[in-house]
Amino acid sequence: MHLAVLLFVSALSVATLALDNGEMRVPPMGWLAWERFRCDIDCEHDPKNCISENLFIDMADRLSEDGWKELGYVYVNIDDCWSSKKRDENGRLQADPKRFPGGIRKLAHYMHDRGLKLGIYGDFGTHTCGGYPGTTLDKIKIDAQTFADWEVDMLKFDGCYSNATEQEKGYPLMSKALNATGRPIGYSCSWPAYQGGLPPKVNYTQLGEICNLWRNYGDIQDSWDSVLNIVDWFFNNQDVLVPAAGPGKWNDPDMLIVGDFGLSMDQSRSQMALWAIMAAPLFMSNDLRTISSEARSILQNRMAIFINQDPMGIQGRRIIKEKSRISVFWRPLSNNASALVFFSRRTDMPYRYQTTLSKLNYSTGSYKIYDVFTGKTMTLKDSTGFVVSVNPTGVVMWHVSAPAKWNLRQFYKGGRLQGSAFDDENALPLIAH
Repeated sequence: MHLAVLLFVSALSVATLALDNGEMRVPPMGWLAWERFRCDIDCEHDPKNCISENLFIDMADRLSEDGWKELGYVYVNIDDCWSSKKRDENGRLQADPKRFPGGIRKLAHYMHDRGLKLGIYGDFGTHTCGGYPGTTLDKIKIDAQTFADWEVDMLKFDGCYSNATEQEKGYPLMSKALNATGRPIGYSCSWPAYQGGLPPKVNYTQLGEICNLWRNYGDIQDSWDSVLNIVDWFFNNQDVLVPAAGPGKWNDPDMLIVGDFGLSMDQSRSQMALWAIMAAPLFMSNDLRTISSEARSILQNRMAIFINQDPMGIQGRRIIKEKSRISVFWRPLSNNASALVFFSRRTDMPYRYQTTLSKLNYSTGSYKIYDVFTGKTMTLKDSTGFVVSVNPTGVVMWHVSAPAKWNLRQFYKGGRLQGSAFDDENALPLIAH
């Protein structure tokens, strides 16, 4: 892997057309209700956890007050089961009046007043997956305009109760209808997930022209097995998926479940690291009111977010899959930097993985290493052997700065070393802990 060549080839892959709404030039970040709260509408017996305006206000308050917003987590996304079972007299969707007494527009204003954005859920079909009114072909324009009138900032458009022929018409039409409203609305398409996620049924060139992000695969569940299934599918098909991604158009492996019930802390770090390497949208689905400090520190890791949000927008790849059940993933970043993840599929004990940067196809030079989850730094030559100890189901994640350029005037000023011998242009971003 010669970095300069790979960067050039990867840059060509993201130069294709993207949806012209100017949205989501880096992977979107925020909170999404589905995995954690599903379709709980029993507000009488479980008022804190039901799908209601209070739940989304609570999450908005946590995002704005607990340090999430400043890191980029700005979307608060409603999922299924928010609407009334019937459209209004004008054929428009309407929120359930008991659970959303203020309506969606008032909720959007609440978000906007706090510097946040509101996402909403729709379904191209006769019904949503939860059995609520869907958006058929004849309702696309009115529903797009309704969302714009409510000042919604994102639409997740599911595909239950529709077929392939209808989807081929409906998903592009909704893209056009959203743009026609004049309001910038990020557009998440579930279309490829309903068509197996791969060509020839899925045209990723077309998806990049009509959608900002898309679900390629099945829903994530609150389990390590579910995370592994998604990771395997995405990286086994990376040759198809990597060229499809770029600024304004992202593959979406689904929600972050860090802070829920199914993952250990090592597994939580693994999901965060692999989602960052994949340039994936970072939509948490957890309870921000009760999340542990350990889970919060993973989700608020500034360097992991910095890697995920890299403006070049190139999705990373798996570059090594060892018989020892250690895999290595690599992602090119701006300023000739990169990210490495050493990931263990083992379940027995920490594994000491030994290699060199040159074996990982880094070119000759001296590299500044920042360990994302420990905060430790070191300088490493390409030919110097190193060992990383990777916990079972865990990761070691590095930010790797480009080969340092010597500043000889600084180095030899007065015949003595004065300060750093390296130019600052490849310095690590400031990380606050």
